[in-house]
Amino acid sequence: MRIAFSADHAGAALKDELIERLAGAGLGHDLIDLGGDGSDPNDDYPDFARRLGEAVVAGTAERGVLICGSGVGASVAANKMRGIRAAICHDTYSAHQGVEHDDMNVLTLGARVLGPEPAYECVLAFLAATFSGEPRHRRRLDKVLAIEAASGKAV
Repeated sequence: MRIAFSADHAGAALKDELIERLAGAGLGHDLIDLGGDGSDPNDDYPDFARRLGEAVVAGTAERGVLICGSGVGASVAANKMRGIRAAICHDTYSAHQGVEHDDMNVLTLGARVLGPEPAYECVLAFLAATFSGEPRHRRRLDKVLAIEAASGKAV
C-alpha cells in the first residue's frame, strides 16, 4: 500500500519517527513523505492537509497519515476536501474501526497529545484494516458521500 505522510511544524518529529519505524518494520508499504520538517513555525496544518489530501484523491497514495499538534486542525482541514474521510484517532480501536466501518482514508494524530508508541500502534491498526463493505456500512457510507456531493465541497 502507498501511504502518504505529512505534518505541520508541531507534528514533523513524530512523522519522521513513524516513517522510520514503519520502514524498519518491513511491512512492505511504500511510504511517501510529503513534508513538514519542523524547521518553520509557519508550516501550518492546512497546507500539509491539502498536500496530503491531494495525493490521496489523485491516487498517488491509497491512505494518508497527517499530524499536527492536536490532530484536530489537521482533521478539520483534510475533511474539507472531496474524497477525503479523515478522523483523529488516539486509540487503536478507532483507528481500525474508522476504516472497517467508515472507509476512512486519512488518519490524523496529535503529536502533543499522543506519544510515539501509541501513535505507532494507531498507524499499524489503521494500515491493517480494510473497509468491510457490509450492507449497513455501505449504506452509511453512501449517505456520507451524498452529504459530500450535496455540499459542493471542492478538491
